[in-house]
Amino acid sequence: MFKLNLKIALRNLWRNRGITTINVGGLAIALAAFILVVMYFSYETGFDKNNPNYDNIYVVGRIEPDFTTNYTSPPLAKAIKNSFPEVELAGITKKGFYELALKNGNNALFAKNFMQADYSAAKILNLKPTGGLEKPNGEIERLSYLSNENMKTLFPDKKDNSPEMVVVGSSNSGIKSKINGSILNDLHSNITFDGISIANELGQDENYGYNNYTTYIQVKPGTDVANLEQKITNLYRSELLKGETDKKTIDEIKSVSTFLDPLANQHLKPKAGSDAPYKILLALSVLGILILVIACINFTNLSIAQATKRAKEVGVKKVMGAYRLQLTTQFLVEIFMQCFAATILGLIVAELVLPAFNNLFQIKLSIWHIDNHLFWQLPLILCMITLIAGIYPAMVLSGFKPALVLKGNFSTSKQSYWLRNGLLVFQFSIAVVFIIGLLIINSQLKYMRSEDLGFNANQVVFIKNIAYFNNPAKFEPLREKILKIPGIKSATVATDVPDGAENGSNGYTVNGVNASIDFVDVDFDYFETLSIKLKEGRFFSSAFKTDTANSAVINESAVAKYGIKNPIGQTIRGCNTNYKIVGVAKDFKAQGFESAVQPTIYAIKNSCGNAKLQIMLKIEENKMADALAALKSQWPEINKLDGEDFRYEFLDELYGKLFKKQEQLQSVFFAAAMLTIFIAVLGLFAFAKYITNGRIKEIAVRKILGASDIQIFRLINSSFFLMVLVANVISWPIAYILTKKWLETFAYRIDLPILPFITSALITILLTIITVSIQANKAVKANPVDALKYE
Repeated sequence: MFKLNLKIALRNLWRNRGITTINVGGLAIALAAFILVVMYFSYETGFDKNNPNYDNIYVVGRIEPDFTTNYTSPPLAKAIKNSFPEVELAGITKKGFYELALKNGNNALFAKNFMQADYSAAKILNLKPTGGLEKPNGEIERLSYLSNENMKTLFPDKKDNSPEMVVVGSSNSGIKSKINGSILNDLHSNITFDGISIANELGQDENYGYNNYTTYIQVKPGTDVANLEQKITNLYRSELLKGETDKKTIDEIKSVSTFLDPLANQHLKPKAGSDAPYKILLALSVLGILILVIACINFTNLSIAQATKRAKEVGVKKVMGAYRLQLTTQFLVEIFMQCFAATILGLIVAELVLPAFNNLFQIKLSIWHIDNHLFWQLPLILCMITLIAGIYPAMVLSGFKPALVLKGNFSTSKQSYWLRNGLLVFQFSIAVVFIIGLLIINSQLKYMRSEDLGFNANQVVFIKNIAYFNNPAKFEPLREKILKIPGIKSATVATDVPDGAENGSNGYTVNGVNASIDFVDVDFDYFETLSIKLKEGRFFSSAFKTDTANSAVINESAVAKYGIKNPIGQTIRGCNTNYKIVGVAKDFKAQGFESAVQPTIYAIKNSCGNAKLQIMLKIEENKMADALAALKSQWPEINKLDGEDFRYEFLDELYGKLFKKQEQLQSVFFAAAMLTIFIAVLGLFAFAKYITNGRIKEIAVRKILGASDIQIFRLINSSFFLMVLVANVISWPIAYILTKKWLETFAYRIDLPILPFITSALITILLTIITVSIQANKAVKANPVDALKYE
């Protein structure tokens, strides 16, 4: 019996090979997209899961009145460990903030993130140096390790794990450092580094004002985390209140709190940071599921549409004694065969598309990787789509009544008719949502690329550097040498460049109003190099000696924050310094479009600021290549600490990386829109063919009675036109809500336009008319005699 059913199934599939190809092909393409989404979802949600204490590790962060941050001060970790027995370990880390040149003879590398960690943090984060994690001796010793890849770069012939000496900076800098060995750098972790320095303790001499560390704690299983969070907040406030007598400051401290953020949140949705990666992953997952659902709908629709061709077969089998369960099983096996073929094809398509997918998301996924979960996910997916796509058609086919179908007057039920139409509407509704989403994403990206940033990153070169220039007198000799090179218009140095990164922040007071605002420590020509506009007052100038002591420039947002009227000449106090406001700069979008411009103070001297490392040069466009070549050749003389290590980036390219996530989303929506339209049109094509063939006699009669070709085209298109129109009406409110929510993630955004909604309707209606008309054309051109003759 099985052999007979298999033969019948294969013959049916071959007889209807056009429909079978559409079914299998559409499902294969959808499965390829779904496979990639499943792999990406598993990858993105798998960060740090190699840590055996994954579920018990938390980042301790601060909630200030004006912002939320993961940065804390060194004493907090020790206080937490000493105060709460449920905390097993508490440690701190500190990221490197410049590229460190390391050399061994002719072998060199630039460590972009040479991280620092105390021994407790190393244990919490499960750091694994080759030979095991050792505890440094005393307070001074630090054990430094390079990642395995970097160790091989510097010491390609090294066979053991003995310590090595490397040169830091230029070859003639005279600075050497000991590397104790290599360490595994888990790329599937949020804690990544090129090298790491492990100390017994970090920040011994730093108090609660030095908030530039990340605090990790490991709690005992079963700990009441919410209760611990409140206790840490109380502890932190009590530590800040020690010795404090000023009532206003005490009230401000009482408004500060802490939070515990699970290690599991750090990659996708940290409490202090952007949850854009999580939203993109969620959107991508929904898209993958919807694409698969659309393909399954196609399958269901076409299977129901062909039901009449199998009616007599079912009637005969029932008369011969077949049970409904047997028939249902037979049809499900047929559908399983098609789904199995689609799965194999989907794997092949996914493998072909995978390089482009990896390049888009900057990852390294592999279908055939030993740790891949697809080996158990694919069979599950195969069974799922077989049931989704096949259970209803199987039930419909197996439920035919023998008496009716064998009389020859069988037709599918009205329920099937409405279901087919409803599924077609659903398909096009999803396609319309994707089209509208794609068009609105395009509009927002176009706005972001064309909108005035408030500064000009073009022709500005950011030079990577390891020398400190906190004193203007130290940078001045470099500026003079740099400006002698033809084509260089200005040179400056600062703690930060406008690349989207967060600036430092501190408390400042104006007219008795205290607030935490950003600070950027700059040098002369900073505003001129970036072409930042002046609203009132002046920028820093070497003609004013006080500018290097206590002058400050603030931006428009800072003026609004403090509610200052006539800010020029007023005093802003912070870091134990009374600054005189000499100018107000117009706001510029240093952090991109997702975050509002932060209130910021700019000063040349800042006693509690950061290191001025970021050199920026404004270079004439037609002399760019010559100027860069001259800089490279003269850099050992200009900046001896860097020596031969001249490295640079164009600031406009650096700033352009802020658009990366949105460009990824744009690519995803483009692919999703094309796929959904393609699959929906495939289904529409086959469905229109079935409907047209079913009305071939009606069309012949109408032609004999004098109906024109246009009238017949209009007759056949009318029902499909109505369905697509309904699909647009249904999808518009959904698309409006979703795109509005997405646009609200931007501080600076376009107004929601109406054109994408109209465009989506025109595209889907046009595709429907073309697709249906191609099928209708065959019926219109056919000879009525052939359709009406009695066989």
